[in-house]
Formats: sequence, structure tokens, C-alpha cells
Amino acid sequence: MTRPLANRIALVTGASRGIGYATAIALAKRGAHVVAVARTQGGLEELDDEIRKDGGAATLVPLSLTDTDGIARLGGALHERHGKLDILVGNAGVPGPSSPLGHIELKQWTDAFAVNVTANFQLIRCMEPLLKQSDAGRAVFVTSGAASRAAAYLGPYAASKAALETLVRVWANETVSLPLRVNLFSPGPIRTRMRATVFPGEDPMTLDTPDQAAEFIVPMCSPEWTETGKFYEYKTKRLLDFRPPA
Repeated sequence: MTRPLANRIALVTGASRGIGYATAIALAKRGAHVVAVARTQGGLEELDDEIRKDGGAATLVPLSLTDTDGIARLGGALHERHGKLDILVGNAGVPGPSSPLGHIELKQWTDAFAVNVTANFQLIRCMEPLLKQSDAGRAVFVTSGAASRAAAYLGPYAASKAALETLVRVWANETVSLPLRVNLFSPGPIRTRMRATVFPGEDPMTLDTPDQAAEFIVPMCSPEWTETGKFYEYKTKRLLDFRPPA
């Protein structure tokens, strides 16, 4: 395989499993040096083993994204070591409780927003200067159809993903005149552990795999990708200017 992303630095959050894991491997196969962020040390070590099998390279960062100071320190470390960031994939997310709104504790609500929204806001603040140092900075944030469907019993997840989408759109509008390209990716139903937690009765073998979804994220990370402020819907393979109706 050719390595079109050689010499590019890619930060992937939630990289220890699911779509983040698959995306990190796909980027590394194409030559990117992957900065893999996740809470799970064991999952990161498994990822590193897979990346090394194909001759790739990764930097492992065991970090909870609720540690906003840790995100800031990571930005400083990337500046010292690389002086830039070419790719940011904001994939990490939590489902929150599956309960009626009136039964959800305030801490459960704020915990979901801490990971799904606030952590990504801090990533934008801390990584934007590095992405501006790239000749073709690319940022992709993973959202969900839940943001527009407003399904019952998924309030914290749906509301936080809707907030994430607005946050990312604002950033895309603020950077439209720069080489930086900022977009959203909605994978739809994918065979992940988080999906199984939220929908335990669903047959996972009827769903596409994280590897399949990752193959559509990678092009959005390449210098050749010129769109910004767009929404890529994996299920329909459509690139949209705004979220489609539910």
C-alpha cells in the first residue's frame, strides 16, 4: 500500500476501540504518525501492536478527555515534538444513560456533555494553533443520527451530539478562509461496543464494521479533501451542507 499520509501527524481520540481504533489503524497504514488518545492503556497497547505490524508508528496517550488540563498539556507536547498537527479526529464519546429525562441525575447529564461536547471544545482551543501550522489541516468529528431524531430515552446523548454539531459548524465558519477543513461524520448503526450497550437486542452481525466506516473517514483527513462545514452521512454515502431531516 502506498503511504499518501507520510510525514503527517494525526490525533485520534477514543482510539482504543471501535471507530477510533479502526480509523487510527487506517491512518497509520497510509503513513500518518498516529497520536492515539484513550482512557484504556490495554486497548492502546493492542492498537500499537496492530499499527507496528504494518510498519506504522504511534504515540500512545492514556488520557481521560474529562481532564481538560491534560488536553492542554497534550497540545503543548505536540508543539514541542512536532510543531504542527495535520489531522484531528474527534471520535471519543459516551452514550449516557438510557432513561426518561425525569429519571436522569444531573451528574449523568453533565458527564455526557463533558466528553461529547466540552472535551471537543477544549481540543479545538488547544489544537487549532497546531492545525494552522499544517499546510492542510483536517478535522473530523464523529456525530450521530440521534442528534436530529431526538429519540426517547437518549436525551443526554442526543442533546450533546446536537451541541457538538453546532460547535463544529461554528468552527468551520470561523476557519472557512484558512487551509483548515472542518467536517462532521455520522456513521449510523455500526458494530461497536457502545452500540451494543444502547441497543442490546440488536443483532450486531447485521451492522457494518468500524473498519468499513473508517475507510470513509480517512479521505476526509487527506490534503486532497477540500470541503469544509459539511456533514458526511455514512449510511447514505452523502455529503451534505447541513443535517438532513430525521
